[in-house]
Amino acid sequence: MSIHVDTVEDAGIATLISGIAQDARRLLAEQLALFHAEMKKDIQHAVQGLIPLIIGVVLTVPGLLLLAMGAAYGLCWAFPNLPTWGGFAIVGGVIVVVGAVLVGIGTMILKSTKLVPEASLQELKENIAVLGERKENDPWQVKK
Repeated sequence: MSIHVDTVEDAGIATLISGIAQDARRLLAEQLALFHAEMKKDIQHAVQGLIPLIIGVVLTVPGLLLLAMGAAYGLCWAFPNLPTWGGFAIVGGVIVVVGAVLVGIGTMILKSTKLVPEASLQELKENIAVLGERKENDPWQVKK
């Protein structure tokens, strides 16, 4: 069964509706590309921050161990009645408390960080909703 267009006006309206649909598809494609670009930029930024962080941790851990050992032996030297294990326990306890506080602060910061580009995602959702409304209100849509 073929569709026959009777007038030039009907053909113009069909062309207009077709153009709107193509524009909507192009808009969604561009918003998805923007969303993808923002995510890629955020991930690259995170990786750029993680590389020096990891290198810093690798270099700092042995130094921290040596300093902790020196501090423990320094306590034993300053307090001759303090057993060696006591000096190590005091220094280890201080390091654990400081580390736990830093882990807590880092956890709170990470919980508040959003890696999803909210603005692009919200615009995409709004455009999809608008296109869904247009499709439902389309006077040219065939009713079943």
